[in-house]
Amino acid sequence: MTCKPGKVYLVGAGPGDPKLLTLRGKECLEQADVVLYDYLANPVLLDYAPARAERIYVGRRGRGTYPDQGEINRLLIDKTKAGKIVVRLKGGDPFVFGRGGEEAEAVAEAGLDFEVVPGVTAAVAVPAYAGIPVTHRTLASTVAFVTGHEDPTKGPSKLEWPRLATAQGTLVFLMGMKNLPTIVSRLIAEGRAADTPVAVIRWGTRANQRTIVGTLSDIVQRAEEAGMEPPTVIVVGEVVRLRQQLNWFEKRPLFGKRILVTRAREQAADLSNLLAAYGGEPVECPTIQIVPPESWDDLDQALAELDHYRWLIFTSVNGVGPFMARLAEKGRDARALAGLSICCIGPRTAKELAVYGLKADLVPSEYQAEGVIDALRKAGVKGQNILIPRAAVAREILPEQLRALGAEVRVVTAYRTVMPKVDVQHLREQFQQRRIDVITFTSSSTVRNFSRLFDDLAEMKKATEGAVVACIGPITAETARELGFAVNIVAGENTVPALAQAIVRHFADERGPGQRRCTVF
Repeated sequence: MTCKPGKVYLVGAGPGDPKLLTLRGKECLEQADVVLYDYLANPVLLDYAPARAERIYVGRRGRGTYPDQGEINRLLIDKTKAGKIVVRLKGGDPFVFGRGGEEAEAVAEAGLDFEVVPGVTAAVAVPAYAGIPVTHRTLASTVAFVTGHEDPTKGPSKLEWPRLATAQGTLVFLMGMKNLPTIVSRLIAEGRAADTPVAVIRWGTRANQRTIVGTLSDIVQRAEEAGMEPPTVIVVGEVVRLRQQLNWFEKRPLFGKRILVTRAREQAADLSNLLAAYGGEPVECPTIQIVPPESWDDLDQALAELDHYRWLIFTSVNGVGPFMARLAEKGRDARALAGLSICCIGPRTAKELAVYGLKADLVPSEYQAEGVIDALRKAGVKGQNILIPRAAVAREILPEQLRALGAEVRVVTAYRTVMPKVDVQHLREQFQQRRIDVITFTSSSTVRNFSRLFDDLAEMKKATEGAVVACIGPITAETARELGFAVNIVAGENTVPALAQAIVRHFADERGPGQRRCTVF
């Protein structure tokens, strides 16, 4: 039996913001059998790799225990010789102070196939996120990228400090936090003016980005007082003065906030993208998973009798896809719904329906069961047959109230929500370290399942103490309160955009009128 040929992809993970990964980098991760990843590579990117892929952490953070470079090279070669597609995921760009050249040499010498996928280098992106362009037509026509941590085994420094100090352009030091005093003293000793502006940026492009600004004469003291630690990017030059005017990232209304998203993984992107656009860092931790019903019998029977119904009501976006997929499974399509009026509980559900070429006849102004009841009361449903495909477990108010209005209502199960696998220990650690600022709930199911992650109410309250609780609407908020949460935010309408906007307004109000920097879109 011939083993399939393996290949190594040296992929630049970018500086930290997961959206700065290149499309080619994403493609490589999606086909990976093995991923070797660094400390500086955002772990969120590992979600692009198949669930079956082996994930190997290889450190590279300057301290702690991790494989040395020889061991990493051996792993690359052995896994590739075994016929694996191996992604070496490296922070920033693999060939900019990332030791990617050494790894490529080792793979090439072993006679193995490899590809280099450049990444967005922190040398440019991190200053940009701090409002500092590394070049500027009137301030800096050149830029030099300098390692702040030379290989200690190569003897005397090979950096040309006299030339670096007297250059008129921008200097960007990577991995230089520990050597900041030496960097500053060498530049001043070789002729750089002591009042030259300097910026030190930690965890650039992430929600916990932190920036301090000073001059060569005082930046060491400022960094010590601020407790700055690696990883940092150090920028030296006149372009640093532009930060006061161009600091865009740190002025976003949710900047610095880490927000837990508990929606199903398939639906989390809508909320996560909005939160990221406002400057927050979404932390996806799905507490529900959408799965098929235990039996299709009820839905199949309803589909066979569609001409018996006058109204079809979708109470969630989750019900549309399974309903239409089952209809297709039975050899039918949207034409089978020609005689039905369709009601969708909200605009997002109506949008999902439109994917199948169908337009909702009715979308109530209040996006919950009570809104549907009021709208159908006005439409008049007495004596009419209504079909509601929904979750196996849901509120009974809608079918009960419609029956009270004289309608004949049939409820069938189109999907179930179950508890997915959650890394509870990691989640608890994040709460213990006070790294979660906001918890979002978009349904009562997400609240109930989240509460089940803890042994009891006392543990849950202690773990989530200090975190803001945000709910998509009053029903979800009521469930949260019943389970012991102190609800801080309730969206004005039951939609994901409204929830994101409510979170923005909450923190704008906390800052007060004189400090608000809130643009809601």
